[in-house]
Amino acid sequence: MNEPIFPNGKPPIVLTIAGSDSSGGAGIQADLKTIAALGGYGASAITAITVQNTLGVQQVFPLPADLLLNQIYAVMDDLVPQVVKIGMVYNREQVEVIAKNLRHFSCKHVVYDPVMVSTSGRKLMADDTIEYLCDELLPRCTLITPNLQEASILWEKLVYSPDLMEEAGRDLANRYGCRVLVKGGHLVGHEMLDILCSADSAHPFSSVKTESSNLHGTGCTLSSAIATLLARDVPMVLAVKEAKRYVSYAIQAAAALHIGSGNGPLWHQGFKLEL
Repeated sequence: MNEPIFPNGKPPIVLTIAGSDSSGGAGIQADLKTIAALGGYGASAITAITVQNTLGVQQVFPLPADLLLNQIYAVMDDLVPQVVKIGMVYNREQVEVIAKNLRHFSCKHVVYDPVMVSTSGRKLMADDTIEYLCDELLPRCTLITPNLQEASILWEKLVYSPDLMEEAGRDLANRYGCRVLVKGGHLVGHEMLDILCSADSAHPFSSVKTESSNLHGTGCTLSSAIATLLARDVPMVLAVKEAKRYVSYAIQAAAALHIGSGNGPLWHQGFKLEL
């Protein structure tokens, strides 16, 4: 009989709380693929069912808050995940039940990817949710991973340059008592720059952009990769570095693929960790 992969029989468990993507490229589906690829066990609580494909999001149906509450409770009470990763949250009621569960159960880390607008421009969060989310959810996070548009919403100022990325990241980190990874994928130029900020420091991660039409689910994949590595007790800076390497691999591996007619998904198979 083969030896178990984990000597104590307990793989690192990550709970992802996010929306479901019917095309399989983002949301819960991308999260679970990423968690498995990086050696974790993924559980899920679905916030919304979306009707979407590589051409865009056609419909969003948020699940009732009590159903979300029960999903999270069932996983947290039995599987006891080390890390919770949060993606798309649709309304204030959902924020309330997530915050309630995070108060009731303890875990090592909470990673939040503040999904507010889809790649195709469809709004994925109700207007009255953001202020409550900032008050109740962000202070409970270890790390938040906003892109430039999301950082601008949270900071209430336009973020469009590396200097502003660092300023916004450090300000938000001080405000909410967490780390902030400001993602600069939409900066003009050939450089891919993300900046990991605390209240008093900033750590830039730079690489060359890979030109590809298959980028669906990139943010979900990065945040889930970081969450999985944190669940494996990898230090934060190294977790971000290796997660970014995973995303780069997944983009490059998908660049020549043809899945759908629009913004295709990443490819999650074949990656080797270097820890």
